[in-house]
Amino acid sequence: MPSGEFQLTAPDDAPRLDVFVASQLELSRNHAATLIAQGHVLVDGRRERASYKARAGETIAIDVPPPPGREVHGEDIPLSIVYEDDEVLVVDKAAGMVVHPAPGNWSGTLANALKGRGGPLAPSDEAGREGIVHRLDKETSGLLLVAKTDRAHRVLGAALQARQIVRRYAALSWGHLTEDRITIERPIARDPRDRKRMAVVSTGRPARTDLTRLARFDSADLLRAHLFTGRTHQIRVHLASIGHPVVGDDTYGGGGARKLMGLPPRRHFLHAAWLIFRHPASGELIDLRSPLPEELHHTLVAAAGPDVPLADTNPLELFGFYRVDA
Repeated sequence: MPSGEFQLTAPDDAPRLDVFVASQLELSRNHAATLIAQGHVLVDGRRERASYKARAGETIAIDVPPPPGREVHGEDIPLSIVYEDDEVLVVDKAAGMVVHPAPGNWSGTLANALKGRGGPLAPSDEAGREGIVHRLDKETSGLLLVAKTDRAHRVLGAALQARQIVRRYAALSWGHLTEDRITIERPIARDPRDRKRMAVVSTGRPARTDLTRLARFDSADLLRAHLFTGRTHQIRVHLASIGHPVVGDDTYGGGGARKLMGLPPRRHFLHAAWLIFRHPASGELIDLRSPLPEELHHTLVAAAGPDVPLADTNPLELFGFYRVDA
């Protein structure tokens, strides 16, 4: 949930103020209505009701206060650290681990684990977000960047905003894309019918995903997904929006493929396998790669069938996932 100050410009077809604020900041509609009622949302400097429909060009200023603090305790949780120095560290996150503490997940998170291992982390205004530059969904595995100093956090955060950090994901999608390379540019916001989901919404925040098909199997495609923006559930929502959800994704329509592909419960086939960034102090190019976890490797073997020998290979290398020109 975001906090801070935001300035938005109302479009020609602006919906109700609470709907517009909720979609732009990925909040629930109730939360947006509460902010409006408490005077945290101003339209050209004035307070309005949640039902107000802004006129095109009006400036909507939003001040989202941080949520009430809750102490995050360090826990002795093993982490796979693939890179670390005085400025940054990179975690190869396991599926099933939540990144930030939140209601229902106040322990066992990556934030608890980072605090439990000791050492410096870049400060944050919100407890549980110290050092974390970007996030991964709970059931998405792979490489995640953490800043240990304030300078590193500022430099890496700016690089992320400028799209200078390369994040590429291995995904298995149900069915077949119409082309080997496609770009999906569709805005994403919280689903107005179900606040636990995200959706393609016309008033949402801009989102772009580039997809490259690396292999076509009988029932699924192996894809490389390149994120240009970092919206919540972006790859999953974009693939579902074109009728090819991530295999095993119960939330967005891919759960039915789980048994067919041999995926374990509550696991979808999405892995942050490639991370490239410039070191915030030295400027050195850091290129990190994560192989598929065992359960995803087994799923890929099942998807490929007996005629494609993948059991004793690194399938991402085999299918050219790490090729720069792929």
